[in-house]
This record gives sequence, structure tokens and C-alpha cells, in this order.
Amino acid sequence: MSSMSNLTIGYGALLTALGVGGFAATSAPTALIPAGFGVVALGLGLLARQEKYRMHAMHASALVGILGFLGSIRGLSQLPALLSGGDVARPPAVIAQSLMAILSAGFVALCVRSFVTARRATARP
Repeated sequence: MSSMSNLTIGYGALLTALGVGGFAATSAPTALIPAGFGVVALGLGLLARQEKYRMHAMHASALVGILGFLGSIRGLSQLPALLSGGDVARPPAVIAQSLMAILSAGFVALCVRSFVTARRATARP
């Protein structure tokens, strides 16, 4: 499952970059929210490299992904209007939230796949 710890670190790095980039582009403090999730994911990914903490750290990182998705899904729901030229409040926020929702959904899907694979590997025949 060390590949999952690396994936978690990558997910955390992407969210951190998204938050810092959004803040640099808009100066809006709320743009840093993805970076907060990213820093937590980075920490959990590093913690998961230690065998005795791996399972709990990976479950916690999946929870971070779920919360990240749920917290950003609103932006994803407004993305079609933005892409079709419609009027949306705070277009940069819609883009950042959509990216966070997509990254988080993908991360959670990979976590679930990893958990199922790990469960099958330890199941008795």
C-alpha cells in the first residue's frame, strides 16, 4: 500500500498547489481552503509510510477526500453554466471547487479500490 501513501502525497500536493495558486490569482482567503485539505493529506500520506500507522492514516485520508468532495461539489454543479457562458458568481471559485471535487472523487475511488484489493488479499480462501 506504499503506492497509496505516494498517491495521497500527490493528491495533497495538488490540492495545496490549487489553494496557493487560487490565492495568488484572487487574493481571496477562502481560496486557501484546498491547501488546508492538501496539507492534511500530505501529512497523512507521510504518516502512512510507517507500517504501524498505515491503515488508520489511509482511512483518514479517504475521509479527507470524501469531505473534500462534499465540500466542493457545489462548484462542480455550477461548472456547466460557466462553460456555456452563463453568469455565475465568482467564476474562479467555481473552477477551483470543480477541480477539487474532481481530484477528490478520483482519489476516493482509488482509495476504495485499494481497500477492496487489500481486503481480498487478506481474506481466507
